[in-house]
Amino acid sequence: MSSRKPRRDSDVLLSKFGHKELLFKFLVIGDYGVGKTALVRRYTEGKFTSNYKITIGADFAIKTLDWDPLTKINLQLWDVAGHERFGYMTRVYYKYAVAAALVFDISRIATFQSIKKWLCDLREKVTLPDGSNIPVVLLANKCDIPCPVVPTEQIARFCKENNIGAWYVTSAKENTNVDVAMRYLVENVLKTKIDGGIRDSVRLRDKPTIREKSGCCKIIEQIFAILYDNEVFIHLIIVRNSKDVCQYIGFYE
Repeated sequence: MSSRKPRRDSDVLLSKFGHKELLFKFLVIGDYGVGKTALVRRYTEGKFTSNYKITIGADFAIKTLDWDPLTKINLQLWDVAGHERFGYMTRVYYKYAVAAALVFDISRIATFQSIKKWLCDLREKVTLPDGSNIPVVLLANKCDIPCPVVPTEQIARFCKENNIGAWYVTSAKENTNVDVAMRYLVENVLKTKIDGGIRDSVRLRDKPTIREKSGCCKIIEQIFAILYDNEVFIHLIIVRNSKDVCQYIGFYE
């Protein structure tokens, strides 16, 4: 009797395709004060604080997911300032996004009423290569606050009327449905990629079979790979530091 272990399906896939590393850009948008920054920090760092500086323009954070034995996903979560819907920079911040979370404060009806305008602005400026809309999830945030003023029936009706696939009540403070909502977006982006391919999911590299390239080589290759997105790249150089630029292009120290 042979002592060899049976070959698992995952081993077959690994030897046939190798590991994949993907880069997805997600937007987190909505009015000022709805908790976008808190949600991003909760998801990426597992932390919450009630004291945040006002987001100027846009900010972003990185979340790395070991999605399955073959796939690593680097998520860029772009936290766009609430006042930016009225500014010309949204087209730059939205560029090459593959999914979006629309956020409102469930205790402030005005922030829910603004969601329609945010959604229209998003769909006007961002589409998939086939012209279809990017996946969107609606987050009714701050559910930890007593006496929400936006009825769930109204939220559900809005999503149905505007072809939004899912919505969740969330709380960055209590970590309610934050991971679930983001997982929904990732699953839908991957489904879109499988069904028809998306230009905006950047496959960084296959895992090398011979030897790892040096850090400098990887930086140079990836800088050239994103030069087409120079508006955002220039924005990062001006307002952020070198570490953030490296994160943006998918290089980690």
